Formats: sequence, C-alpha cells, structure tokens
Amino acid sequence: MKTVTFLACVTFGSTAFGWTDHFTFENVTTPAGIDPQVGAMDRMPDGRLAVAFHRGEVMFYNPADNSWKLFASGLQEPLGMLAEQDGSILVMQRAELTRLKDTDGDGSADEYETVFDDFGMSGNYHEFNYGPARDAEGNLYIVLGIASNGASMAREIRGEFSEIGQVDFKGMTTRETWGKNSNAAGRMYARVKWRGWVLKLSPDGKTMEPYASGFRSPNGIGFDAKGRLLITDNQGDWRPTSPLYDVRKDGFYGHPASLVWKKGWNGGDPRLMDVAKLDAMQTPAAGFFPQGELANSPTWPVVIPKGMFTEGMAGQTVIGEMNQPNLVRVLDDEVDGVFQTALVPMFDGSPLGIGNNRIIFGSDGDMYVGKTALSWAGSKGITRIKWNGKPFLSLDKIKALPEGFVLRFSQPLDATTLKTLSVKKHTYDYHQAYGAPKKDEKPLAIAGAKLSKDSMTVTLDVGALEEKYLHLIDMTGLLSKEGDKILGAKAWYNVVKAPN
Repeated sequence: MKTVTFLACVTFGSTAFGWTDHFTFENVTTPAGIDPQVGAMDRMPDGRLAVAFHRGEVMFYNPADNSWKLFASGLQEPLGMLAEQDGSILVMQRAELTRLKDTDGDGSADEYETVFDDFGMSGNYHEFNYGPARDAEGNLYIVLGIASNGASMAREIRGEFSEIGQVDFKGMTTRETWGKNSNAAGRMYARVKWRGWVLKLSPDGKTMEPYASGFRSPNGIGFDAKGRLLITDNQGDWRPTSPLYDVRKDGFYGHPASLVWKKGWNGGDPRLMDVAKLDAMQTPAAGFFPQGELANSPTWPVVIPKGMFTEGMAGQTVIGEMNQPNLVRVLDDEVDGVFQTALVPMFDGSPLGIGNNRIIFGSDGDMYVGKTALSWAGSKGITRIKWNGKPFLSLDKIKALPEGFVLRFSQPLDATTLKTLSVKKHTYDYHQAYGAPKKDEKPLAIAGAKLSKDSMTVTLDVGALEEKYLHLIDMTGLLSKEGDKILGAKAWYNVVKAPN
C-alpha cells in the first residue's frame, strides 16, 4: 500500500500556563476518513507508532516524516495492543486476542491469528476487553470488563451462562428488549465466563490461568518499573471512586459480580452477601483517584523512560484520564511490604484537554497521548508532548512516616513558603451503590515542616496516619528558591498500611 504523508502537527500557543514554559502540546493530524478515536497504541521496534482506531483500523505513524500507513483493518473495538520484536502486533479486540502478521513483507498484515478467545460474550455493549500486558517471563495478561443492565444481551451468547441473578424475560418480545436485565441482576453483572477477571496466558496463548477477580470496567493494565501488575478501574457500583490496584494472583478486587466464576463458588448471588464480609475479602486499592478532582475515568498505565522527562520522574508510572484535562503520575511507597501510592496530577491547566485514553513514549523522546470519547465524555485524536529540557519544580518522591510524610522535590524550595502547606484526609464507604461521597473529611494540623540542608526534602509532621484514609497534601503555595510555582500541586496518598 502506498504511504501517504500528511501535514501532521499543529502547535498550541505557549502562554499563560506553567506547563507550557517547559512543554509544547501539538495535535498530530490523523488520516482523512478515519474516526480518530484511539483505542490502543504501542511503539514498534523500528520507532514507528502503531495506533488502533475505534472502527478497527491499525495504522503505523512515522514521526520522522509525519506519514501514516494502513497495516490492518476490520478489527472490532480494539482496546489494547502489544508490539512484538518480529514486527507482529498483538491486539485485544472484543472477541479475541489477535496476532497481526505481515508474512510477505509488503508492510500490511496478511495473517490474523487467533491467540486466545476462551472467554464468554453475551453481546452486551459494556463487555470491553483490555490488554495484553507481558511479564518478564513472557506471559500475557488480559482483563475482561463486565456487562451493564443499561442494555440487553444478544440472543446468541458464547460460552457458559450463569443462572445467578436470573434475567427477567417477561414481556420481552422484540430483539431490542430481549434479555434486558431486571434489577435483580444488579447494575453490572458477569453472566458469561471470566467476566471481571484477569486471565494469565502462556506466551503462546495456549494455556490460560484465572489470575484475579473483582473488576468492573478496568480500562488500564500494565506492569510498572518494578514488575508490579497495575490495573485501573472506574467508579461505579461497588466503586466509591476510581481505584488503582497492585494485582496479585488469587486476589479479589472488590466488585462481586465475577465471583460466580470462582472455582468451587457456592455462595449464591455474591452481591447479596454481607458487605462487611465482601470488604474483608477484597485486596485494598494501592491508590484512589478522587472523583471530580483528580480523575473520573483513569486509563492506561505506562512507565516514564529514563531521559524522557526530569531525572526524578524516570521509572515512575503515568496514567491516562478520560474526563479530566490531565494525566496522573504515580509516586510509589511501601510500608512493611505493602505497596501504596500518592497520585499527582500532570499537565493540569495545560492545553492537553480531555479524552486521554492511551499513552506511549516515542523513540524521539516525546509522549504521545491517544484520545477517545465513545458515547461518554472525551475527545479525539493524538496529542504529541515535547519537553524542552528546562527543569521545573515537582514532587518526585514521598514516604510515609509514623507521624507524617517525607516529601522530596526536584528543586530547592523557598523555606518561607512551607507555611502554605496543608493536609486533610477522608475515607469512603464500600457499598453496592454507584460511587460514594467523601466520608469523615477533616483537616490535619501540621505540627512541623522541617526543610533539609539542601532545601529539597520536607519532613511533614501531621501525627499518626490512619489506615483506609486518603490524605490530600496541598502544595499549591510552594515556590522554588528561584520563585517558580510547583507543577502538579496536589498529592493524594492512600494509607493502606500505617507505619509503626
């Protein structure tokens, strides 16, 4: 196929925003005739970007000459992608995990290999599939979303059907209404097998192991720099706000619908279980995205490569966000072997905009953000973000202490601005209802804020930390010694395990 070159970038103005003193934001022009909603992205071994669009095209974008080339088409709602060293691409579409191969070397895929499709499909619109992610041994991980009672199932389903929380068929005589779920089914449900589960696949896809359960709409899966499998999920029923999970084998992550497919399950309808019992079963979230403040619909996690941004950000995880005009940076911490995080906005107040569904770092040192909307809030297209190499003030590390936090910054601070720091905490109720308001929100008195000799580390004394509380550290008033404002001025630290 002929390669077509487009005028591919439009640069936004660089005034009025702190981020634009250090980054430029450009729109990459997508090919004419393509619905520019991005479902998946990855970087090929030769540096080109592979992009899967909503209507099923997979195309290569070459940043060197701003050209696009069609590689494959006809895929169904691709929402995950993994480029392989031989030039083939794994794509997670609605019906299967597919390997796209160019066997004759003409630059287009001529073989669409089914790698794995042994999971159920009811035809419900909300049964989205995400992945794959690959571990150090080459194993693949996919995660399957559950269905919504906002629409029906199809007459024909794939796989086993669960009778738990039965469907009400009374009065349903047309295809449009057939299979619409009664309230007895629950807002979100797992009628067919492995919905709401993470599945671990052997490198060739021939062997599957049910890995973890309890997911709702997990639009983000990937390994961090330390080999932890991170998954984001979306606020909804059994989700007080959107969580970030460190996923381990046999873990249960809060949404009970998938429990009907747990081996040996005989507990009946899991959403009718005692809430306290369900809460005790679940693995706590490593982080929370406060709804309406930090993120409404968090998406894909990726690792910031060394040399891409500032030195302190290398190896950190950054996560997309659909409905808020920012990304989210993850600051790791560990207390007695328990992984917990602080989540910090990135590019808030910049021209980035919303719809930030997929992220990839190019070999050119730039970040590419693919956007989507579907029928929810969002946007379209691809934004290219370039760092100009100029340092800026940011929070780079955080550590929980028995009576507060240690904060490490990228630049020396103006000591007189420490008095502007504030901290407050809140928690959430875990329940079946859709989302939850903040509970028991209260400010914490700062007994001391000690600055290190190099003026880059603050030890913050706020008293003993309380488990199951999200702690907001507001740094809006901090300045560097040069008078620069901090970029990413808030951090939400989730205390899973309080230090002793």
